[in-house]
Amino acid sequence: MKKTLIMMAAEAQPYYSSLIVAAKINGEVRDIQTVYDDTDEIQFIELDTSLGWSIYRRSVLFLLIIAVNKIEHEAEVIAKFTVNKGLYCEIKTSGKDIDANFIDKVNKQMRQMIADNIPIIKYTIPREEAIKLFQKSQRYGKVRLLSSLSTPIISLYICESYSDYLYGPMLPETKHLNRFELDYEPHGVLIRTPDEMTRGRIRKRVSQPKFEHILYESKEWANIMECRFITDLNLINEQGNMGELIRISEALQEKRIAQIADHISHYRENIRLILIAGPSSSGKTSFAQRLRIQLRVNGLRPIMISLDDYFLNREDTPLNEKGEYDYESLAALDTKLFNENMLALLSGKELQLPHYNFITGKREWREEDILSIQKDHPIIIEGIHGLNEHLTKDIPRINKYKIYISALTQLNIDAHNRIPTTEVRFLRRLVRDYQFRGSKALKSIRQWPDVRAGEEKYIFPFQEDADVLFNSALIYEVGVLKRYAVPLLAEIKRGEEGYLEARLILRFLQYVNEISETDDIPNNSILREFIGKSVFFPNK
Repeated sequence: MKKTLIMMAAEAQPYYSSLIVAAKINGEVRDIQTVYDDTDEIQFIELDTSLGWSIYRRSVLFLLIIAVNKIEHEAEVIAKFTVNKGLYCEIKTSGKDIDANFIDKVNKQMRQMIADNIPIIKYTIPREEAIKLFQKSQRYGKVRLLSSLSTPIISLYICESYSDYLYGPMLPETKHLNRFELDYEPHGVLIRTPDEMTRGRIRKRVSQPKFEHILYESKEWANIMECRFITDLNLINEQGNMGELIRISEALQEKRIAQIADHISHYRENIRLILIAGPSSSGKTSFAQRLRIQLRVNGLRPIMISLDDYFLNREDTPLNEKGEYDYESLAALDTKLFNENMLALLSGKELQLPHYNFITGKREWREEDILSIQKDHPIIIEGIHGLNEHLTKDIPRINKYKIYISALTQLNIDAHNRIPTTEVRFLRRLVRDYQFRGSKALKSIRQWPDVRAGEEKYIFPFQEDADVLFNSALIYEVGVLKRYAVPLLAEIKRGEEGYLEARLILRFLQYVNEISETDDIPNNSILREFIGKSVFFPNK
């Protein structure tokens, strides 16, 4: 007999420390309105988890969309990007400017809907009926998205009279959705909610003007290429115009790198250290090499020094909370020696640099590592701590130029469904680690939470200290990465560790058409660092 999970969840709730928000049925994430039978394997998902808070944020976004629609029926909400510790949503209206008063009305409407505890009901209809529903309400982005799917039945959510198609489950009623804050932003609103790293507290707003600027720039690039949504990318692919899109994407990045090199060259008398930092799989190494070439064009002769060579001997390396060597901590580096070496080089002295042997875990001194530099030798240093002033505390700030690099995805699935930047970075890491490090998908999945925690601790707090931010995302890359990632993720079978995470990514990739023609991707592309045939990695 088929039954919904709601009753079962109510009975199980006393045994959970936070609200049950969804469930895994036979390893697949489902909302608690889903039907099941006695043969199904069921595990509940509670709020105070990464997945739980993701479901919560999606539900709050749905509430925002409905509230805006009730106040201004013709308004369109577009979920844009994560910035200032929240989700920025653009609100487009017909001839009316969005102001703080409008956002205050939206906030009050949302709070009233929470007080009224309105059901959020999931229902299924044939895909063709769903398409007609969205055609009638003139939501043509939804029409294009659903038209691109092959599934005959579509699941929609309705709250009061507003129906929507959202990527993933939501809570079944509004009464639990009170943990959010709204901030007015130009042309829209910032939604701040808790997450697994804040222990249920709403994220405190942190101004990030530089990061916000690079995000706006990435969206402008999407507009330049007329490719804002996955359906746009798929259409370009189907029409055989992918080569042109690739060339424009790569040209935009090359132009930006050249601009950064021009700026450094203009201030060459002062800028002696170029520090490059960014999260995992942001393409730091390829970027550093391309910047080096552009600096050569401007008459400079940069040298590259690896922070890895300044690791302490293994027995002196600090341990993390798991009792493992914490190579991501700044305390794992010999910052005293690093500063002494940089100051000596900048003063024109010759010295012997250290070399770290990862096999022995020991620092070595080799004759080939003796170095001296001249005025036209800026030093490029790439590593996760590059933006942290403590790394280079003895070197005057005027002599340092800090670059933050990250892959900030330009595409959305549609107006209401984002592609998180972290998801594309994970795909990069997954593909690279299999191709060149022999790591299977499960290892990448296991490592990712620790990688993300390290980024939150050691990288993201310092991104506004950068002199310039660079977006390494390529608008076409998700279609290329799909070709490599799907077989790896499909290897993880139901019941195995990592199956849930693999299924979530595969569900997202169902919207993307595979891009199989990769000949147009140049051999110096940042994407080549992950898929191979990069001129900067001759052994890959």
